[in-house]
Amino acid sequence: MKYLDQLNRELQLNKSPKRIVSLVPSQSELLVDLGLENELIGITKFCVHPSSLRKNKTIVGGTKQVNIEKIKALQPDIILCNKEENTEDMVKALESIAPIHISDVNTVEDCLELIKMYGAIFKIPSKASELIEAIKIEREEFQSNTTFKQKPKAAYFIWKNPWMVAASNTFINTMFNEAGFSNVFENEARYPEIHLDHPKLKEADFILLSSEPYPFKYKDVEDFKNEFQDKKAMIVDGEMFSWYGSRLLKSYKYFKTSFY
Repeated sequence: MKYLDQLNRELQLNKSPKRIVSLVPSQSELLVDLGLENELIGITKFCVHPSSLRKNKTIVGGTKQVNIEKIKALQPDIILCNKEENTEDMVKALESIAPIHISDVNTVEDCLELIKMYGAIFKIPSKASELIEAIKIEREEFQSNTTFKQKPKAAYFIWKNPWMVAASNTFINTMFNEAGFSNVFENEARYPEIHLDHPKLKEADFILLSSEPYPFKYKDVEDFKNEFQDKKAMIVDGEMFSWYGSRLLKSYKYFKTSFY
C-alpha cells in the first residue's frame, strides 16, 4: 500500500511494519503509548521515555548521527524520522535500508495528523483515534478552565553561549501559546541568537529557561533575576513544550499546575 508522510513523500509498504527504528525521542514514546513497544527495535540515545526503553532496545546513535551499519543489521521494515530532528544527509543514507516516514510537526494539528498516520501505517486506527480524542479532551479542558485578561509576554531560552530563544515556526512556539504566553520573539524565525540587551527582552514579563536541549540550572535563574529584576525567571520542563505525540496528554496538566 502507498502512504504519504508529512512532507508529502510517498512510501510503499507491502505489509504493516513489524520492525521499527525510531530516530526521534518523542516518536519513540508515542509508539510505546500506541502499544508498539515490541515492534520498536532501534532507538536513539535520547529516547529516554519510558525509562526502561534504552535497556531493552538497540541504540543506533543520536538524532544527528547514527550508525548506518547497525541500523542495516536490524533489518527494519520502516525508519521513522523528523524534518527538524534528523538531517537530510542521514535520511539519504538510510533510504536504501527501508522505507522512511518523515514527520514535520509545528502545530497541535500536525501532531494529531501524525498520530493518525501511525494508526494507518501500523494498523492500529482505534488506538490512534483514542489517543487523539484524549489529547483533544485535555486541550479543551485546559482552554475552558484557563482565561486570560491579557496573555503574559515571555521569552523562552533554549541555549546558552550563545543565547538562543524559540521563535516562530516551531512546535515550542505553538506550545508556548497553548500554555497562555505571548512570545516576545514571535516575529523572528526559528531559533535566533540574541544578546541579553535585546530590546524585546524588555517587553517580557517572564523569562523561561528550558531544561533541554541546554540544561539550565538554578544558578542561571539567579543570574537572570539579578540581570532583570522586574521579571519572573524560572526553569521549565522542556519536554512539555517540545515533545509532541502522546506527551501532550501531560503538557496541559503541567501548564495548569506550573503557571496558574
